[in-house]
Amino acid sequence: MIDGYRVGTEGIDVDLVHGWLSADSYWAAGRSRETVERSIANSYCLGAFGPQERQVAFARAVTDWSTFGWVADVYVDRAHRGRGLGRWLVGSLCDHLRSRGVDRLLLATADAHGVYEKLGFAGLARPERFMEIDER
Repeated sequence: MIDGYRVGTEGIDVDLVHGWLSADSYWAAGRSRETVERSIANSYCLGAFGPQERQVAFARAVTDWSTFGWVADVYVDRAHRGRGLGRWLVGSLCDHLRSRGVDRLLLATADAHGVYEKLGFAGLARPERFMEIDER
């Protein structure tokens, strides 16, 4: 717990998360509710919950629970930013994955490099090895 906030897997509000991602994120703008619901159902998800148990943040990981995890869709409600909740939430997510033996974690960000560097993330050591298909 940090300053009255807690992190947990129960009580993820799909409608709230969909609103955040589809209307207020640069990476998931316009994403359908069905897609958000399916991504949550098929990922390990954490929420941060504040006073009155209201959800104030979200993060998820796509993982095989053995070797790899992709941290995605990290979002902190605008009214709760600046308190370290995003770093705490992603740190908790990564700690849980590592405790299960996942030793390679990856994420992408356009603007929060400093937040994730404090958790041990760094630029790709060998970016020439990575490729993608992005049909958005």
